[in-house]
Amino acid sequence: MRLLVPGGAGFIGSEFVRQTVANHPVDTVVVLDKLTYAGNLHNLDPVAGHPNLSFVHGDICDAELVSHLAAGADAVVNFAAESHVDRSLEAPGQFIQTDVYGTYVLLEAARRAGHGRFLQVSTDEVYGDVAEGASAETDPLRPRSPYSASKAGAELMVWAYRASYDMPVVVTRGSNTYGPYQYPEKIIPLFITNAIDDLPLPIYGDGSAVRDYLHVSDHARGIDTALRFGTPGEDYNIGHGGETSGIEVADRVLAALSKPASLKEHVSDRLGHDHRYALDTLKLRALGWQPQVGFGGGLEDTVSWYRDNEPWWRPLKSGEFWDFYRRNYKPLRAATGQVS
Repeated sequence: MRLLVPGGAGFIGSEFVRQTVANHPVDTVVVLDKLTYAGNLHNLDPVAGHPNLSFVHGDICDAELVSHLAAGADAVVNFAAESHVDRSLEAPGQFIQTDVYGTYVLLEAARRAGHGRFLQVSTDEVYGDVAEGASAETDPLRPRSPYSASKAGAELMVWAYRASYDMPVVVTRGSNTYGPYQYPEKIIPLFITNAIDDLPLPIYGDGSAVRDYLHVSDHARGIDTALRFGTPGEDYNIGHGGETSGIEVADRVLAALSKPASLKEHVSDRLGHDHRYALDTLKLRALGWQPQVGFGGGLEDTVSWYRDNEPWWRPLKSGEFWDFYRRNYKPLRAATGQVS
């Protein structure tokens, strides 16, 4: 296949690209990425120079550029999105522009190009807070943050193109993902990099909110499975199947780095914080996918990666990063001159 991969220099997108180059050597991949703060061309360093991989610096909202790129592709796998709940609470309009309007631009270009498959990468957060049980693909969407609402809006646009134009669309909804190359504002890389520097680990509220943490390699394989074997017009949940609280993540990170429990710091809870997500993944498993990385081993490997790759993440934790950090984690003790 000839794949157009918007957002392919981001965290999950770059893992998908690296896997595609390794596992499907006859495929060609064009990565389109705006390289915002969370996009990083270095994420593609392991496959840089591969003859079947090319990169285009651009915005999915640029209809002319997207139309040109879509004309040479067989399928679109859309990772491009604003993706952090906390940032969506500050600037919801940016999320609507990228996640909803940008998806429309891609859909329209793919429709005109007559693509064989359009895969929209979504999130379990579109289901909203799940007090008990697990969300199945047939459950209603009840997003509770501007981020999850923008992702749900993108999904609705995808399904509208399916119903109106008979487009062969597929949607995947992944649980909270972690692993190498994740921008250090998300909980696991934030905790790891802060602990390395003996900075506080900011834990929302009492730390009891739970998530199903999915390793990025398993997430990317799940997306590839849905792309190649999924049925057009279907949704597929991708999750590991465990429940881990924020306080437990902090404890595991501190233990892996031999750091003291005194680095844990409870901060004001996130606005509208969903307490629990959980996914029923039987539908994707029926296609032959299953997670291969356990959370314990995956977290230890992730800690080791950040410990061994400071040149990748340390430049990211400067300037705007700390401005955002100060605005969102209060109260914080003055651990260094950087954070107050």
